[in-house]
Amino acid sequence: MRRAGLGGSGSYVASGYSVYEEENEHLQEGLRAKVSALKSLSIDIGTEVKYQNNMLDDMDSDFDSTGGLLGATIGRVKQLSRGSQTKLLCYMLLFCCFVFFVLYWFIKLR
Repeated sequence: MRRAGLGGSGSYVASGYSVYEEENEHLQEGLRAKVSALKSLSIDIGTEVKYQNNMLDDMDSDFDSTGGLLGATIGRVKQLSRGSQTKLLCYMLLFCCFVFFVLYWFIKLR
């Protein structure tokens, strides 16, 4: 009779079981909430990583194009320095210094 839950002490076991069941349900809901928060956080991290990778790829292509432009400019300056065009080279150097000074002054005033 005890196993069937018909006895007096069987009702005590059943009520203890329901208390544990309620506690398990409560803990299960808390765990579900934490898993849901972790899932949304991991999705947000994945989205941010994709965005950052796209930005890095764009920066890489920009740096490559800038490197090519600077390489071509350095080649032209070397070609000018090989010739006897020292006057033109001095003018170009003065112009570059002037541009850097103006940029420095412009940035400093901001």
